[in-house]
Amino acid sequence: MAPKILGIVGSYRKGCVIDTLVSTALSAAKEAGATTSKIYLQDKHIEFCINCRQCTQEPGTMYGQCIHHDDMASILQEIESSDGIVLGAPVNFFNVTAIMRRFMERLVCYAYWPWGHHAPQLRNKVKNKRAVLITATAMPAFFGRLLTGAVRALKITAEVLHAKTVATIFAGTIADTEHPTVPLKFIQQAQKAGRKLLA
Repeated sequence: MAPKILGIVGSYRKGCVIDTLVSTALSAAKEAGATTSKIYLQDKHIEFCINCRQCTQEPGTMYGQCIHHDDMASILQEIESSDGIVLGAPVNFFNVTAIMRRFMERLVCYAYWPWGHHAPQLRNKVKNKRAVLITATAMPAFFGRLLTGAVRALKITAEVLHAKTVATIFAGTIADTEHPTVPLKFIQQAQKAGRKLLA
């Protein structure tokens, strides 16, 4: 059976930088023999986590059940059935977008945190997936890595989803026009990263 690679886009702009790079990585993975699919978070109904911690109370290696009945359940099912993930979100005000943060907060269900315990612990620490992380910013990538939390946020997300990061793309100085063209070097990085998901 062909490996399944899932792309998750936390950008508000379809067809722009993040979407293009996620699609490029997925295309490279597909050419290498994977089946691919993509989720646009902005198209999904994802409620805010209200920190009730109900999803963290029951023990077990599988993620806990949320009180919300929205699209998050189907997203988690797709993630669980995938062999690799591509996480993409641009830098908005020094970190990933609010819609990506909303998605991230809902991943608390992967933790076991019963009342009386001072800190959560991951239900399952086995990393059985591979991940590619993609972000972009108007500032040079060097400063973006130092001054923003985007890469760290995406890396933590991958770890929670049992994925080992195999490539990170930080497209810097990318928003100097209203409709930027993605430079060839970032396209090539995304192609290489997509192939790494199956290496």
